[in-house]
Amino acid sequence: MADSRSLPTGFGELEVLAVGMVLLVEALAGLSLNSLTILSFCKNPELRTPSHLLVLSLALADSGISLNALVAATSSLLRRWPYGSGGCQAHGFQGFAAALASICNSAAIAWGSYHHYCTHSRLAWDTAVSLVLFVWLSSAFWAALPLLGWGHYDYEPLGTCCTLDYSRNFTSFLFTMAFFNFLLPLFITLTSYRLMEQKLGKTGHPQVNTTLPARMLLLGWGPYALLYLYAAITDVTLISPKLQMVPALIAKMMPTINAVNYALGSGMVHRGIWQCLLPKRSEQD
Repeated sequence: MADSRSLPTGFGELEVLAVGMVLLVEALAGLSLNSLTILSFCKNPELRTPSHLLVLSLALADSGISLNALVAATSSLLRRWPYGSGGCQAHGFQGFAAALASICNSAAIAWGSYHHYCTHSRLAWDTAVSLVLFVWLSSAFWAALPLLGWGHYDYEPLGTCCTLDYSRNFTSFLFTMAFFNFLLPLFITLTSYRLMEQKLGKTGHPQVNTTLPARMLLLGWGPYALLYLYAAITDVTLISPKLQMVPALIAKMMPTINAVNYALGSGMVHRGIWQCLLPKRSEQD
């Protein structure tokens, strides 16, 4: 599939086209919403706070996922991967780094929310900047390991995009990576919002949805984790190629879901987005 226009094993013409269209819609939706979030942060001084810096970092990571999806969508519509093995490695690295940054930024936002609601003190700039730097450096480190030989990037079953090779040859990397970059961020997110829920319940503070972020992480990235776990235990070829593509399609919905939850769901960021879209009306208001 990477070198010819023949259909990949297990896929028909309409199925390849459908995957390409789904990826295209996900990419454009994620890029549009997250670009508005980034633009609103840059243009609205009210949004330049340490807490919103974490949201900006998440929007940048999700934009990276959407760009990765756009490349995959283009290749799927072409029915081939036109960038060679080097392009596959670059595509895999970029997508993996953006995905890890998205997951860890979600955990950082959860911790920042806990800090705000439970300690009644504002998040300091140096703390927020340190968190953002740690998230991106850690994500780049883990994404670079497959390029250095621990792990490997390979074509997904459709053959038009690249991801981690989840065969049993790299079980140690998959388990280690999953612990530090999925289970640990999920634990931080769950714990932070659980403590918030307990604190707000005692103080009578207006309630905040404390379960949605953890559910989003679990539902968005959990299918990938289950696929990796299954591949590490038994022969992944027992799963049909179509079913193996489902986690990728679910994960690439996360940029849109995150933008709706963290940007449009925040009153201040929502107002900043409207100021970018309707500047004259915002000035009059």
